[in-house]
Amino acid sequence: MKTYGKLFLLLSFCLLLSGCWSKRELNELAIVMALGVDKVDDEYEISVQIVNPAEVSANKPSSGRSPVVTYHAKGKSVFEAIRKLTTVTPRKAYFAHLRVVVIGEELATEGIVQTIDLLARDPETRNDYDIIVSHESTAHEVLNVLTPVEKIPANKMANSIKGAEKAWGTTLSITVEDLVTILSNKEKSFVLSVIEIQGDTQLGLDKTNVERIKTPTLLKYEGLAVFKQDKLMGFLTEEESRGFNFLKDNIKSTVELISCPKGGKLTTEITKSTTKIKGTFEKGVPKINVQIVVDQNVGGVECSIDLTKNKSLEYINKKTAELIKTRIEKTLMAIQKNYQADIVGFGDVLHREDHRAWKKIKDDWPTIFPELEIKVKVKVNTSGLGTMTNLKLKE
Repeated sequence: MKTYGKLFLLLSFCLLLSGCWSKRELNELAIVMALGVDKVDDEYEISVQIVNPAEVSANKPSSGRSPVVTYHAKGKSVFEAIRKLTTVTPRKAYFAHLRVVVIGEELATEGIVQTIDLLARDPETRNDYDIIVSHESTAHEVLNVLTPVEKIPANKMANSIKGAEKAWGTTLSITVEDLVTILSNKEKSFVLSVIEIQGDTQLGLDKTNVERIKTPTLLKYEGLAVFKQDKLMGFLTEEESRGFNFLKDNIKSTVELISCPKGGKLTTEITKSTTKIKGTFEKGVPKINVQIVVDQNVGGVECSIDLTKNKSLEYINKKTAELIKTRIEKTLMAIQKNYQADIVGFGDVLHREDHRAWKKIKDDWPTIFPELEIKVKVKVNTSGLGTMTNLKLKE
């Protein structure tokens, strides 16, 4: 009897198990690849870029329809607007495959902490999607632009931000997880990558935008947006953005263009950049020293210069170092004087150097930072000269 009793008890427990109670079939979901958030008057406007499965499937021929569809809804809060999407979408929006979130410029100016808080709390989404800011266009408009090569515009935006970060140095991939960590410190300043629409916005909505050899409308990253606490303060130019990434030791590779001694120009490829920032206190006054060491190759020569001579290499090293230093100094001028936002984290450097001295000036840091003395030294080493080491052009 004991054996039958145990078996009966086990069978009873099985009846309580619900199996895959929360399962959702793919044909019941609308897969969201990109999310846009704008502020329109006193309401939030949500835009979602949803995949059209039939148009991106490798097993089915294209019917000629757009590979993605965008839907929009407004609400008094971001959460309300997302729920109101159900009134226009044919299926429930599914955010687990989200690649990028675009925040409109107007919303970014007012503050993004509430939006990021909601996104971070959503258990359905992952925490590895990028956060970017639109400039001179709304997030709504950005998500409506069709892109060539990449059928899904969200993939283009996600791939471009990482590609530009690795090969050019003007963007920075900031995920929602990174941003939550930053915003947890109320005094923290930070940057987000900026995206713009180049060309006619209306043409970008048309499928012909991806059917031409020369695409009339493009999505392009244009440097970095400066935030103080959670509010947008302004934008760094493309050159200032590269200067920022040099300061943050984020340069993996980029290109520099210098003038030759007798006219013409020479292009170098930076293959490695290492930045070390040290902070000191002299009689209680904070100071910062930045040392940058750069390795580069000669990329292209459009002038008369003998690369076999040490004198020529010394000239290239000197000119490249001067160019990088000047760019960094312009970046520092912008963040210290124009925005007064410590996006590099000099305060953290001083805190690590001497926490007691930092404690004394911490409360006055917003007024000290704009006048902070920062010395920059750049050393450049040129090694690779290419296959032609002694190319001379006619003068």
